[in-house]
Amino acid sequence: MPVGAFCARRNSKSRIARILRVDTMTRSTGALAALNFFMADVRDGLGPFLGVYLQSESWSPSAIGAVMTIGGLAGMVATTPAGALVDKTRAKRAIMAAAAAAMVVVAASIAILLAPSFAMTAAALVLSGLAGATIPAAIAGITLGLVKQKGYAHQLGRNEAFNHAGNVVAAILAGVAGYAFGLGAVFIVLAVMAVGSLAATALIDPKDIDHRAARGLAEKEGTPGKGFSVLVTSAPLLVLAATVALFHLGNAAMLPLLGQSLVARGAGDPSAFTSATIVIAQLSMIPMALLAARLAEQRGYWIVFLLALIALPIRRVAAAVVTSPIGLGPVQMLDGVGAGLLGVAVPGLVARILAGTGHVNAGLGAVMTAQGIGAALSPALGGLIAEHFGYSASFLVLGAIALLALLLWLVTRQLTAEACGTAPAKLVASPRNERRARVC
Repeated sequence: MPVGAFCARRNSKSRIARILRVDTMTRSTGALAALNFFMADVRDGLGPFLGVYLQSESWSPSAIGAVMTIGGLAGMVATTPAGALVDKTRAKRAIMAAAAAAMVVVAASIAILLAPSFAMTAAALVLSGLAGATIPAAIAGITLGLVKQKGYAHQLGRNEAFNHAGNVVAAILAGVAGYAFGLGAVFIVLAVMAVGSLAATALIDPKDIDHRAARGLAEKEGTPGKGFSVLVTSAPLLVLAATVALFHLGNAAMLPLLGQSLVARGAGDPSAFTSATIVIAQLSMIPMALLAARLAEQRGYWIVFLLALIALPIRRVAAAVVTSPIGLGPVQMLDGVGAGLLGVAVPGLVARILAGTGHVNAGLGAVMTAQGIGAALSPALGGLIAEHFGYSASFLVLGAIALLALLLWLVTRQLTAEACGTAPAKLVASPRNERRARVC
C-alpha cells in the first residue's frame, strides 16, 4: 500500500474514532443530566412533604424537628467517608447505582406510612440519610471525571438545572397524587424517580470517566497527590465549610416550617401548598443555576457564593412578615436565587481549593458534612422556636444566623479570593499549581 494511502486511511480511522468518542461523551453527559433529573426527588423528596405529613398526624413542631435532625445527622456522619470512597474507587457508577436504587429510601418511606411513630420514623430517616450521603460526591466525581476542570463550571450549571427541573416535575406529581389520594401517595412518586435514576446511571459509559481528573489529580500519570490531612489544614476549605454550615442552619428548616405554619392556620390543602412552594423555588433555581455557571466562568466563584448568601436573610425577613399563601411566592423565589447559585458555587469551590490533591470528593464530603450539621440542627432549632414563640420569630432568628454566614464570607475574603478566580483551562502539575492547591 502506498504511504499516502496508508496515512489517509489512518487519518480516516482517527477521525472516525474521534467522532465515536464525541458520540459516547454526548451520551454520557446526557445520561448525567438525566441522572440529576431523576435523582433530585430521591435525594430531597422526603424533607418538605415529610414535615407536612407528620404535622397532619398531629406531631408537634419540636417533635418533627427532632426526628428530621436525627436523620440528617446520620447522613452527615457518612458523607465524608463516602466522598473518600468515590476518590479511591473506579466503580463510581456502582456507587451511584447503589444510591439510585434507593431501596433504603423507598423502604424508609413505606415504613413511615405504615407506622408513623417517633422511633420508626427516626429509624427510617437514619436509613434514608445513609443512602443519600453518597449522592453529592458520586455525582461530583462522575461530572469532574467526564468534563475535567475546564468544563466543570458549565457542567455544574447544567447538572443543577436538570436537578431543579426534576424537583419541579416530582413536586407537581406529588402534589397531584397527594391531593387525589392523600399525602401517603407522595412517597410512591419517590420510588418511581428512583427507578429512573437507575436507568440513567446505566447509560453513563465508564470508559468516558477519567478517574484521575475525577479526584482532582493532575493529568500527568504518576503525579502524587496530597495527604488526607489537607482536609483539616486548608484554611479556605475550613472557611467554606463553616460558611455553608451557617447558611444551612438558617435555611434548611424554611420550607418545612412554611408548610407547617399553613397547616397550623388551616389555610388550604397542605400537599398542594407544599408542592406549589417547591415548584416556585425550583423554577427559579433553573435559570439561576445556568447564570451561576456563566458567572463562575467569567468572574469566578467568590461572587457567585456571595450572591447566594445575600438572598437568604432577605428571604427570612420576608417570610416573617408575609402570611398569605399568595405572598409566599416571592419568598420561595428568593430561595431559588440562593440555592441555584449555591449548587454551582460549592462543588466548584471545592474542586478549585483541592485541585492537585487527589481528595476533591472527600473534601466535598467534608463540606457537605458541615452543611449536614447545619441542616440537621435547623429543623430542631426552628421547630423549638416556632413552638414557643411562633413561626415569625423562628424565621427571624434563623435569618440572623444566615446573616452571620454572609459576614463570615466577607471578612475572610483574603483567604478565599484566590480559589474563586476563573477556573484554569487545564490542570497541570507545576510548583505554581501546587501552591494554588494549598492556598486557593
